[in-house]
Amino acid sequence: MSLLTNVMEHSLDDGYAEAAARRGAVGSSRLPTSLSGRLWLAAGLVLAALVVTLGAAQAQFSAPTVAKERQNLIDRIQAETKSADSLQKNVDALRDTVSGEQQAALRDHGGAQSAALLELLAGATPVTGPGVRLVVDDAKEASQGSTGGPRESSSFSDTGRVRDRDMQRVVNGLWASGAEAISINGQRLTALSAIRAAGEAILVDNKPLVPPYTVLAIGDGKRLSSTFQDSADGQYLQVLKDDYGIRAGIDVQDKLDLPAAPSIVVRYATPVPGNQKADSAGNGKGSK
Repeated sequence: MSLLTNVMEHSLDDGYAEAAARRGAVGSSRLPTSLSGRLWLAAGLVLAALVVTLGAAQAQFSAPTVAKERQNLIDRIQAETKSADSLQKNVDALRDTVSGEQQAALRDHGGAQSAALLELLAGATPVTGPGVRLVVDDAKEASQGSTGGPRESSSFSDTGRVRDRDMQRVVNGLWASGAEAISINGQRLTALSAIRAAGEAILVDNKPLVPPYTVLAIGDGKRLSSTFQDSADGQYLQVLKDDYGIRAGIDVQDKLDLPAAPSIVVRYATPVPGNQKADSAGNGKGSK
């Protein structure tokens, strides 16, 4: 009981009472009372004001310089942009000139009809006609946060993504089914086109594509659709749909517009002198 009585009578520690008594004796102000202390305080305030003033003056002085440098940078960007646009126009003009010379050379050596066929087969000209539209997309439950690329996965249950080899089979199946021209997401395919993977992206001629992958193929639409779906590659795509959730659909189109390939490289083949001599010798030996 004595402990409880002591706690009730002395609710505050004695130290608080002593601190309150000291404050009453010296006052509540914490400013120095001596002359030297007040002089040091005044000097500190003057120094702080001087630093703030110098900082503001420096910022005001450097502001025009920063604005001038920014404007110079903007002017340089605009000038380089104009230069790049001019160079692009020159490149386009040279491409048109080269294309015209190629077409003229083809007409001179094979006639207009042969030139048109070669341009179609090489993908050097835009084409319009009936065909099929095939859309291939990743599975709905595809893991968007997968760290490994689709080429590193051995099964669709790991990623649920469309891989480069899947698109290779789709494209090859359309060619084999009678397609005359094919494009993927607006990228025209030629005999030299490559479909590869880089990480989780599918590349067509080194240009990355994003799903869904829209494949346009020109040809006899109904026959092309039925032939592809009955082929081994069409059955492969059906397995991807049924077993792994890959989304795909094909429909016949009355009119499709495919662009020309972005660049056509003309290649020339010449006989090797050594092989030509060997062939001549072999032909001579066989005729004896």
